[in-house]
Amino acid sequence: MSDIRNFCIIAHIDHGKSTLADRLLEYTGTISKREMKDQILDGMELERERGITIKAKAIKMNYKDKNSKEYILNLIDTPGHVDFTYEVSRALAACEGAVLVIDAAQGVEAQTLANTMLAKNASLKIIPVINKIDLPTADIDGAYEQMKEGLEIYDEPILASAKDGVGISEIIDAVIEKIPPAKVDDESPLSALIFDSFYDSFKGVIIIVRVFEGIVKKGMKIKFMASGGEYEVLEAGYMKIKPVEAESINSGEVGYICAGIKDIHDIKIGDTVTESARPTKHRHSGYKEIHPFVFAGLYPFSSSDYEGLKTALEKLQLSDSSLTYFSETSAALGFGFRCGFLGSLHLEIVKERLEREFNLNLLVTSPNVVYKVKVKNQILVIDNPAKFPNAADIEEIWEPYVEATIICPLEFIGALLDLCQKKRGKQTQMKYLNTKIVVLKYHLPLAEIIVGFYDALKSVSKGYASFDYEHIESQTGDLVKLEIMINSEVVDAFSIIVHRDKAQNAAHYLTGKLRSIIPRHMFEIPIQAKINNKIIARENIAAMRKDVLAKCYGGDITRKRKLLEKQKEGKRKMRQFGRVEIPPEAFVAMLKIED
Repeated sequence: MSDIRNFCIIAHIDHGKSTLADRLLEYTGTISKREMKDQILDGMELERERGITIKAKAIKMNYKDKNSKEYILNLIDTPGHVDFTYEVSRALAACEGAVLVIDAAQGVEAQTLANTMLAKNASLKIIPVINKIDLPTADIDGAYEQMKEGLEIYDEPILASAKDGVGISEIIDAVIEKIPPAKVDDESPLSALIFDSFYDSFKGVIIIVRVFEGIVKKGMKIKFMASGGEYEVLEAGYMKIKPVEAESINSGEVGYICAGIKDIHDIKIGDTVTESARPTKHRHSGYKEIHPFVFAGLYPFSSSDYEGLKTALEKLQLSDSSLTYFSETSAALGFGFRCGFLGSLHLEIVKERLEREFNLNLLVTSPNVVYKVKVKNQILVIDNPAKFPNAADIEEIWEPYVEATIICPLEFIGALLDLCQKKRGKQTQMKYLNTKIVVLKYHLPLAEIIVGFYDALKSVSKGYASFDYEHIESQTGDLVKLEIMINSEVVDAFSIIVHRDKAQNAAHYLTGKLRSIIPRHMFEIPIQAKINNKIIARENIAAMRKDVLAKCYGGDITRKRKLLEKQKEGKRKMRQFGRVEIPPEAFVAMLKIED
């Protein structure tokens, strides 16, 4: 059986991966014209709204060529944004080949470069496709030159327009001819790799697997090698647009297994599934352990929703294994979770999914990165600014750095160099792909790029620059903890770690912003920013006052003075015992801190 091809589609964001997947599904007859809709694999409402792929999707296509030979094509459509690179790397482990899509108008962009390197490292056969050749701004020769120069791929690319259906048959033929067929070994003990999972409220946890050896049948007893959990297969089948039940999943194929798994913790993405009675010796190495780079607190509006948020995070982690979380408490916000994300878009998507899919109302604290702090000959790992040690005890601080790759037209290079310099970047490389396109490499602190950097980059380059990054070794930095006090009480949710040079600006921005957001109370509210117990910025919210002199007309001045003094004393007591209500918009303002 040399008729199985497992391949994925990789590209930079918005280069036409999902549209190409639509055309492949149409061409192979997997889906009828009547059922067809744009970006059909992007099943999440959020994906359609934003026009981006968030989750990799696996789908089985049956195809008959001109000689009536039948093939099974297992396609995985992957995301293109840098925050979802982990989804791409997991998909690559289940494939033998990759279709690399390059936009004819945009050319090679940052994530094209990153995903190509991932595919090369996974030893996949790469089929280059230059898409959107129908656009008036298409520069096919320029895109081909960039492909050779930037990606070091010298194969003749397939010219296609996924929108118009041009080049689709050539892509299918190239997949069959060039991608190595999946090895078939049904006689060996079962060895299958879990590369995705999701939760079904009726069937429990459903796992998506690539079977390398052996066969999965209904009624078979299976074992998860990492957790040791054993289950009986209740249902097995293939992913079409909806799951389709089958007698078995054979080796070389991609499919799903339903085994009535209720304990979410038994599932580990990258684990090996084998048969209980005849376990395999070929255990998969699994995926590289992913570490979150951006942390933020997630808190329910109502404390009664805490258990609901916990359950929602457990279910969401099944379909997004790069999400990490642990419980924490805040004096201002109560009980919640400290969550780890791969980037600020990942944070935004997780929050929206929790709110939409699980009907939760959530507050998000300001995102921050993980710092290493040396205190009295021990190294502390700090993921929450509230846990930052006293300045007097700190000997050294290390902050995470990234190597950023920026690809942009030559005319915007001045503005981009200026932006990177403001963000404390160090230039390491400048390379010209041709006379119009330049590649910049910078070492940047991760804390400087997690909020607002991508928007600023698009703004100064009029949308033409593309951006990707990978993590490098941490570096020492002159960092301080900036605390916000409201009515003389430190609000831990507003604490941030900033570079000493930017602390003054950040303090004035935050106190000013909070002054405009927090409503007036019956007593005066001071808002102060401090570093090492030294106040560096202050704003006051004036008290709402009742006109106590309205009823006092004429008479001696001492009567008026007495009433005013009584009011003043009442305000002083209120300020001492009064509680300041902080609206949710105040926490949103923290996410938009500017220079």
